Amino acid sequence: MAGKRVLITGVSGFIAGHTALEFLKAGYHVRGTVRSASKGDAIAAVLQKHGDISKLEFAEADLGSDAGWEQAVKGCDCVAHLASPFPLAQPKDESELIRPAVEGTLRVLKAAKAAGVKRFVQTSSAVAVVHGHPHSKTTFTEDDWSNLSAPGITAYQKSKTLAEKAGREFMADHGGKMHYATVNPGLVWGPALDRDIGSSVEVVRMFLAGKYPGAPRLKLLVVDVRDIARMHRLAMETGEPSGGRYIGICGDIWMIEMARMLREDFGAKARKAPKFELPDFMIKAIGLIDPAAKTVIPDLGLDWKMHNDRTRKALGIEFISPREALKASAESLIEHGLA
Repeated sequence: MAGKRVLITGVSGFIAGHTALEFLKAGYHVRGTVRSASKGDAIAAVLQKHGDISKLEFAEADLGSDAGWEQAVKGCDCVAHLASPFPLAQPKDESELIRPAVEGTLRVLKAAKAAGVKRFVQTSSAVAVVHGHPHSKTTFTEDDWSNLSAPGITAYQKSKTLAEKAGREFMADHGGKMHYATVNPGLVWGPALDRDIGSSVEVVRMFLAGKYPGAPRLKLLVVDVRDIARMHRLAMETGEPSGGRYIGICGDIWMIEMARMLREDFGAKARKAPKFELPDFMIKAIGLIDPAAKTVIPDLGLDWKMHNDRTRKALGIEFISPREALKASAESLIEHGLA
């Protein structure tokens, strides 16, 4: 696929920036969408610090409008659709997340099909896999889907699940010969390219800053952003049949274990990281005033595992370890003066 042109939607994002660099390093021409043309220069300035951007260009398009998408996909061989809202706290009106995620996915898919795009990779999420199940279910694979009718399902979890289902339904009805796959990352850590770290690395920053006196009894399913970028390219190039669902998880880690690793690896710089676990009732109390804490309450104490053996075999990928991903996050936060 080297020498082909790939459209990367929402190229200003944390994952999308790394994905753009991955495709550029592999020899692709990369066109990234931005909401306004003025953002292109700022993104280019960041990416050029990390690689050759001579094959990088930008197109103006927004998920909430049809304007610009026909031109954005024109001449592209493939599309990596990463653009989707990812908030740290849930909105009061869940449609603020669900509508742009679902309608935006369909808008980009329709434009891609009309332009004769050959391959389409959609960024979904592990939250479309693991939520809304009985607590007795703790092992998940590529076959599982989140249960959106369960109590406690958040707007973000709904948005990613419904957007992936919408993409798959579109392909079943209208996809034709376009090859389709999804990449479903867990919580994405790894090196930030600049000071705009996004929501996924925020939990690391909060631990380094000592925002919470202790750690919630919460297990995280994590992955390094560099592996997710690579997964997008591998999913684009794979000889596997259309419809692949590739789970991006390198491992699981309890938050108290995460805090311990930070203190061991960073010493005084991580002295504020929690040293003990908070009981669940305290997290529930904090959740009354802290929207970020409220979102994790349904998952407290869940000792879940993700088995993505099929993904590893299909894409031929070995993942960076949780500890290395965590260390890279913290190093970049410290380097950029954010921790």
